[in-house]
Amino acid sequence: MRDLLPPEVAVAVAGVDDWDGELLPAERACLSERAVERRRRDFTAGRVCARRALAGLGVPPVAVPAAPDRAPVWPPGVVGTITHTPGYCAAAVARADQIRSVGMDAELRDRELAPGVRRLVGLPEEWADCARLPATAPWAAVLFSAKETIYKVWHPVVGTWLGFHDARVELDPDSGLFTARISPARLDAAPVPDPPATVTGRFAVDADVVRTAAILLPR
Repeated sequence: MRDLLPPEVAVAVAGVDDWDGELLPAERACLSERAVERRRRDFTAGRVCARRALAGLGVPPVAVPAAPDRAPVWPPGVVGTITHTPGYCAAAVARADQIRSVGMDAELRDRELAPGVRRLVGLPEEWADCARLPATAPWAAVLFSAKETIYKVWHPVVGTWLGFHDARVELDPDSGLFTARISPARLDAAPVPDPPATVTGRFAVDADVVRTAAILLPR
């Protein structure tokens, strides 16, 4: 994710050993005894990466537990995000006085979206836009990933749910940028002043995964 985020954001990507790394007690307490092996490995890699990214900001080792909604709980003065998909995990953090919010997402490149999922994820005009793009990338996976990133940027700032259809996304294959415009209805309903009306981020398509990331700057 380093290539998608500004230098103020510290990034750590999981290595082979991170999936079986050590959790701190407050982190282990967030895992149910019934958690399946994949959930445990994803959670572990995410927390190991989170602490390595925090170290990049000069923050000493600290637990990164999960809130009731499973979002990471970062130390005071820090914003951050974690993503994982089969075979890939990363964490990114920044000082809250430099970055208002950061989000990122990774999806398998060959992920197929069933017709019902396509209707849930994308607006008709977004799918029409994707159909007009050159067939050089899995645009359905890019769109899905961008929407996940937009939610991760929105929620820590506004504190409310943002549905897939609440953001109209445009993809620019030439620049590797995406732009999301939040629906007026969702902006009007936001419980905070000056909610982000537009989110601009970057995307990359690798051999196995699609990656997206975005930030919000302080007001």
